[in-house]
Amino acid sequence: MQHRDKIILQKIINAVEVGLKVFNNISLENFLNDDEMKLSMSMTIIRIGELVKNLSEEIREKNRQIEWKAIAEFRDIVTHKYDTLRMRDVYDTIKNELPELKSEIQKIILQN
Repeated sequence: MQHRDKIILQKIINAVEVGLKVFNNISLENFLNDDEMKLSMSMTIIRIGELVKNLSEEIREKNRQIEWKAIAEFRDIVTHKYDTLRMRDVYDTIKNELPELKSEIQKIILQN
């Protein structure tokens, strides 16, 4: 693994950890009624997606268990379609997918 990829993967883990700390398992109803929380979690997704876009093709090909393209595409949707974005999708992503992403990236780092 390239040193640059390792740094990026560690930054992704950090972004996930910060996002989950702020998220703090908020209920869907409270999330949908909290504009600051929605913006904060949207920025977390944007940051993670931007970091993913900077990973080498080699690391993405070697670790196909992670849907790198979907992460980058969701980043683009959150960035460019924010006003029409379904915030329930942001909530579901933060609650259900970020912990798994963190776990998978930790495995990649440990293997290399």
